[in-house]
Amino acid sequence: MSDAPLADLTADRELLGRSSTAERVAGILRDRIIAGFFHPGERLSEEAIGQALGVSRNTLREAFRLLSHERLLSHQLNRGVFVRTLSVADVVDLYRVRRVVESAGVRNLPNAPEGGLTALREAVAEADRAATDRRWRDVGTANMRFHQAIVALADSGRLDELMRQLLAELRLVFLVMNDPKAFHVPFMAGNRDILELLEKGEADRAEALLVSYLDEAEQTLVRAYAPLVPGP
Repeated sequence: MSDAPLADLTADRELLGRSSTAERVAGILRDRIIAGFFHPGERLSEEAIGQALGVSRNTLREAFRLLSHERLLSHQLNRGVFVRTLSVADVVDLYRVRRVVESAGVRNLPNAPEGGLTALREAVAEADRAATDRRWRDVGTANMRFHQAIVALADSGRLDELMRQLLAELRLVFLVMNDPKAFHVPFMAGNRDILELLEKGEADRAEALLVSYLDEAEQTLVRAYAPLVPGP
């Protein structure tokens, strides 16, 4: 190898530092968005966030770009960067993808990684504790962990990452909802039923129940969400 390509790589060293920082900033903002610190439709101030995190405008803009790629933020010409408000069509598409991804996890049950069912049990138990304490948003978080754990049964890092992005988008939908208890609590029983079938090794029945569960969840969410957001 000649020295010329190495010289070019050396010149790019600075880009690695900026990229790494931007990814860390994106991770912080992603967590804050998902937790509801920033709400759908809210404009994000470059100046205020940059000062709070102590990062440059270029780094922050790169973080915004990463989160826009994940469909959590949107750039509006001459207005700035906003937390996305998903449309009803977005919700329908998210559930379309969830059926495919989560079914893949269930079908891989015989070859699932060790401890896969443990993560499901822990998510069900956490939802029960949160419901007892009337922490309804935490019930929703536990529900998300349950479905992330279903996908983890597929033993695929790429599917895990895809599911994290899907659930982050869905959290934006849930943040608009006025009554998280009414949506999340009725599906706790479904989670327990799916877990019971998986523990018995009945992957086919678990997949059928899962698809029916997701169909019902989509219909329930669309009915509640449609009046709260602008049309397509």
